[in-house]
Amino acid sequence: MRFFRFSGFVSMDLAIDLGTANTLVYIPGKGIVLDEPSVVAVEAETGNPIAVGKKAKEMLGRTPKEIRAVRPMKDGVIADFEMVEEMLRGFIDIVYKRRILRPRVVVAVPSGITAVEKRAVRDSVEHAGAREVYLVAEPIAAAIGVGLPVDTPMGNMVVDIGGGTTEIAVIALSGIVTNISIRIAGDEMDQAIVNWVKKKHNLVIGEPTAEEIKIKIGSAFPLDEEKEMEVRGVDMMTGIPKTVKVTSSEIRDALKEPLDAIIRAVKQALEQTPPELVSDIVDKGIVMTGGGSLLRGLDALLSEETNLLVKVAENPLQCVARGAGAILENLEKYRKVITTAGRE
Repeated sequence: MRFFRFSGFVSMDLAIDLGTANTLVYIPGKGIVLDEPSVVAVEAETGNPIAVGKKAKEMLGRTPKEIRAVRPMKDGVIADFEMVEEMLRGFIDIVYKRRILRPRVVVAVPSGITAVEKRAVRDSVEHAGAREVYLVAEPIAAAIGVGLPVDTPMGNMVVDIGGGTTEIAVIALSGIVTNISIRIAGDEMDQAIVNWVKKKHNLVIGEPTAEEIKIKIGSAFPLDEEKEMEVRGVDMMTGIPKTVKVTSSEIRDALKEPLDAIIRAVKQALEQTPPELVSDIVDKGIVMTGGGSLLRGLDALLSEETNLLVKVAENPLQCVARGAGAILENLEKYRKVITTAGRE
């Protein structure tokens, strides 16, 4: 573990999965030491931070005008530069209480972001206290985190479904051969549920409620036993609270559009992949990572649509962070897969 003491200060390198929904922090020798929602709450007038992570998420949609609770990441990229800095500082304070020297940081980012978005990530992480910032594409980090042999000539296909983006990549010889990145993922699924409940039941619900519906009864493929749950919201006609029942079958209909977009992107990636690597994928299958891969039956739906074996990784939420951590611990070995954050 890279750990040095200088007159009461500590130097510690970090790997960060800076996600739209959750941020994970990995420390060499310790593993994943933080997994918190990517949310920050600040005083509206001064901008002083009040809470980050779980405590801040509990404030979403519930704050008085004196407090702002925001999700500063959108579609896998920074939507609010200052809020991301405050959030990162707060997370670093959580994982290590003592003052630390400026660390080296590996950050996993969507493969489809622009050079400007890369520089925004670099600047935010540097302003939060980093000495050096390295970027790695999320699909490669996910593949390394799963334990796939990314440095061999064999093709490995990863579908990483996060909160803001779905990353689809075929990886061989430490590089991305085929890559499709779409800004449709968990958040779009939640919004689809919000829209469906509004249209079907004239009921207004928030995204946290939609996420709860998705987790409890959401599915991509018919279930052996369909589920149902009560949903509370505001009636659009009367403006007063109302409760309705929704079923897993109905929510499956609500999720059809974003799921179809993900399926199309996977098929497009396969079409663009060289035949030699496609044959490897036929043999080895597709590996799914990210929180979105936990949607019931999504692996079965993808397998039916592609006629390929589809496996959900163990602990899919942690794959990207574990992979970024492995890269941090072996920077020379993985030199080919990292960039110096906007200074390529």
